[in-house]
Order: sequence, then structure tokens, then C-alpha cells
Amino acid sequence: MKKTDEKKIAELVKRLEKHNEDYRRGMPTISDARYDELTEELRDLAPEHSYLTKVEPESFSNKIEIRHPKPMLSTEKAYTVEELERFVQRVKKEAKSLGIQTVEYRITPKLDGLAARDDGNIFATRGNGEVGYEISSAFAKGIIAVGGRGQGVGEIVCSQDYFDEHLSDVFEHPRNMVVGIVTSDNVNEASKQALQDEAIRFVPYSTLPKKVVTSEELVRDVWKITDELWEQADYPLDGMVAEVTDKKLQDALGATAHHYRWQIAIKKKGESAVTTVNEIRWQVGRMGAVTPVMEVEPVSVSGATISNVTAHNAGMLRDHSIGKGAIIRIIRSGEVIPKLEEVIKPADSVELPTRCPSCEAELYWQNDFLKCPDFNCPARAEQRLEYWFKTLGNADWFGKKTISRLVKAGRSSLESVYTMGEEDFSKLGFGPVQSSNLAEAIYISRTKETDDWRFLAAFGIPDLGKADSRKLLGNFKLEDIVTVKQAQLAEIHGFGAITSYSVTAGIEAIKKTILHMLEFNFNLRRTPLEAETESIESPITGKGIVFTGKMIQGSREDMQAMARRLGANVQTSVTGKTNFLVCGSNVGEKKMEAARAKGVEIMTESEFMDIVSKG
Repeated sequence: MKKTDEKKIAELVKRLEKHNEDYRRGMPTISDARYDELTEELRDLAPEHSYLTKVEPESFSNKIEIRHPKPMLSTEKAYTVEELERFVQRVKKEAKSLGIQTVEYRITPKLDGLAARDDGNIFATRGNGEVGYEISSAFAKGIIAVGGRGQGVGEIVCSQDYFDEHLSDVFEHPRNMVVGIVTSDNVNEASKQALQDEAIRFVPYSTLPKKVVTSEELVRDVWKITDELWEQADYPLDGMVAEVTDKKLQDALGATAHHYRWQIAIKKKGESAVTTVNEIRWQVGRMGAVTPVMEVEPVSVSGATISNVTAHNAGMLRDHSIGKGAIIRIIRSGEVIPKLEEVIKPADSVELPTRCPSCEAELYWQNDFLKCPDFNCPARAEQRLEYWFKTLGNADWFGKKTISRLVKAGRSSLESVYTMGEEDFSKLGFGPVQSSNLAEAIYISRTKETDDWRFLAAFGIPDLGKADSRKLLGNFKLEDIVTVKQAQLAEIHGFGAITSYSVTAGIEAIKKTILHMLEFNFNLRRTPLEAETESIESPITGKGIVFTGKMIQGSREDMQAMARRLGANVQTSVTGKTNFLVCGSNVGEKKMEAARAKGVEIMTESEFMDIVSKG
């Protein structure tokens, strides 16, 4: 072997080891697809290299090592139908030698979490496949065992819907948080709340939705099946897993030191491209997070010309030396927004702001985020107003440009905007028609009926989204929340000490605004207090209900509000706790199939109304 090849192999292994270490600690630096490309590059150069013949290791300090009774191996991967076809042909050949005529495969979603094994007594991570780490303390922290303890091999994950609503501005990926919960003695505040809300779960593979197909169906319908199963899982996924169902055939196929030969992961590879960072632009969110946007040399990816790539936080730029002149690889895999996949060449220097680009306030660090402390920062004010109208959802015309003009003119608070009439808008330079439309929109937003929990959520109080606003108003009247104490809030299930503190502090900070906005007499549909709903007995009391499709009796929100008044637990997505899926028009068959797979009763809107009216 040439010295140049030896050097290239050594550098490649070093890169793979570093990327694997980052991934195992919950801070991935490249995508799975890119990692696999580098692995195949190593395989071409040195097919017998030891790195290729073992499970990529993980290392958790201060954890007891546990030997698995059966190795927890990695998985062979297929990114194309051709690669999948080759796997199927290998299996067919082995099946033929055993006299097996028809091979069936069980397909399940491939979770993107932390792999572990639970036998009811021991809960251990995968480790190096042979030996893992004891993490039973994770259950004491609040991780939920789906299906109960002792369900075998699975992964620790976070609900994707919950992550998107509550945590996406704190963590780059759900796996980051999961690893932190398992490995740290001191869990951060956001993770504690997620645990209290039962959003962090150990999901055994045996509890996942599945589809059994023949060899021919697997190859022919692979992407269709993938799309169907993807919709049924509320967890981060990175593909599907197909495995032979015949135990005799599994035993005959056996395993390598790296993976079982009767199992394969099926993944979609997004299109990637290499480009150069020309500049870093910083933007300010309503909660004060100052996040970077990479302005890159325009490049075509998946049919779109990309010139801007979002970097999740300032810590990412700091840790990976991303700045002007850095050469990066970006990937676009079905998403509208491309993602950073890999830093190929770091920047010579990285300049991070010390002051807010909008108000010049001195920034501070919170985890990996730079934060602006000034509540009255113009950029934050714009974001708050935009969030208000978007969340309230009953008035048009207040777009980004309009709100920006209002803030620049000194109308940066909700109170000041809601005192404006047609003449006030005209004085700020808006045309006659637009001034009339804006004044009309203000009037409509006050007089058109909307839920009180939506009104409360629209203020953008930290840790108080729509679901928690509804929960809060199920215990206190809207007019009374400005005087609610932390101890009272902590008694409500799902709030806890940390969230109750941040919510009461947030309410106190904008107490005057809330009281002032209530004086405008918004037409609010009131949330019934739990004390009132407890006395209600109806056929749907205590039932988990999901509404989907276009309703005739009223809007979907009207139906949800009625169900809540009758004591139902209205949900946004089908879970194991769902009893009924109520379907209006234009509901996809996939959604109904997913509900059936979970044993959920499906009914039409009229059938639901019959049940309610009989009650």
C-alpha cells in the first residue's frame, strides 16, 4: 500500500471517529448519509480495516458496564432501490438453500434516538454492541417506558410534535436532549419540563407501527411504504428497517461483527452540494435569541438555488469554526430549508457579535445561544407583534413589512397598535385603502370570536404555548391569571416548579399589557374550568379525541371547544391514548390506517354528533 493511501486512510478513520463521538454524545456534526459516504470511502480504500468490522462505540463516564445477552449490532444501510435489491437477492439465495419459497419482511420506522435494552430489571445502552452502560436511573428522572418495562430493545426518543413546539429553539436535535438526560446528573430546565410532560420515552421496537410484505412488494413499493409508516410515528426518524420474519432464515443468515445479515435500514439520501460562506447575518427572535444565517455562494440543490442556510445557534459557529470563507456541504432532503451537513474547511476566524444587531444591547450566553436582554428591542417587538397576529389568527393585513413600519414609527406595543384608527395609519404613510383595511382588521380581531386560550398564548409568554394556556385557563379565569402565584401554578399537572416560575415571571413582566388588552373587550370563547367539567357526564367524558378534515357543523376549533366542554381530552395527533378519530371531509386514507393500527375508533362528523346528542 502506498504511503499516500496509508495517510488518507488514517485521516479518514480519524474523521469518522470524531464524527461518531460527536453523534454518540448527542451533538452530530454531519448527517447520517454523509457519515455513510465516508464509511464507504474507507471500505474502498481498506475493506478489512478494523473500524468497519465493529459497532461504532459510545462512552458514558460514571456508568456501570453491562454485557448484553445478545449483541446489539448496527444496521446495514440501503439508500437506493438497487442496494435494497442486492440485499433481497442475498436473502433469497439463502432461503432457497433452506427450501423456503416465500420470504416475508417486517418493516418498521427507524427511530433516531439513543438505542437501549430493557429486560424489566436492567436498562442499558447499546455501548459497543457487546457491552453497554446501565441507565435505569433514566426512569427515575421521568422517562416513560412505552408499553411498560421489559419490552426488549428500542430507543429513547422525544415526541417530535412536543420538540417542535417547545424545544426547537433550545436544542438543535431531539437526540441532543435525550443524551443529556441520560448522561447528566443535573438535567437542564427545558429537559426537566419535557420529562414532566412525559414527552421523553423509551419506545421498544415491538410497539412501533409495522407492515409485513413479500420480497417483491418490498423492492417495488419501498418508498410508498416508507411514506405510509413515516406518517404514523410521532418521533424523530431517519429511515425504515426491513427485517426477515422467519427465525430459521434469520439464524442461517447470521451476522457480521457490525450488523445482522437479515436486517437492513432503508434511507432516503438528499441531494447535497458544496459551497462557500460569504457572510454571516444575525437575526433576533421574540425571546431574544440572536441566531445566525449563513449567506453562501449560490448553489443548486434539489432543483432550487440556495443562497441562505440557517445555522441553528451561535455555539454551532463557535464550535465548528464557521465564518466567512468556510467551505461547507449542505443537504436538502425533502425539506424546504437546506441543512448544514458538514464543515469541509473551517474559516480562518469566527466573529461572534457581542451586541444586539437591532438595539445594541450587550448579549449574553444561554447554553449555545446568544441572547438579547432588552425586552423593548425593536427586532423583538416586531417578532412579538407578528406572533400575536399569527397566533390570534383572526385578522389579516399585519404582515412583516407593515409591522416593521409600525415599530419604526414608535408603535411597538400591542396597546398602542390597538388604539389606532384609519386616520392614525394614514398619518404613518399608509395609503387610503391599506389604512382602511388595517383599521378594519383591528376591529375584526376584537369582535370576531376566538378562544381565550389562543388570546393568552398570543402574548408569547415563555413556556406558555397553546396547550399550556388551555390547561392554565382550565384552572383559572383569564382575568385572574395576573394574580396567580407560582405555588398555585405548580400544583397543576405538567407545570412543575421550573415552568411555573418562568410562566408567573413572564405574566408579571407583561401584567399591564394583559390587563390593558382585556379592556378592549375581545370576543372570547371561554375555557370551562375543570371544576365545571368534572360535573359533566357525557358519552365522551374522559375520551381522547382527534378531529381531522373539514367540518360542516362548524370549524374544527368549534368542534374541539364543544368536546372539551363535554369533558373530552382533545388531542392534536393520534396516540396510544386516543379513543376516537372524528373525520370531516378530505381525510387521507393513510391517516385513518394509522389510527386503525393503534386500535382507534374512526367515525364521521355526523356519527360523532349523534353520540353527543344522545348523551
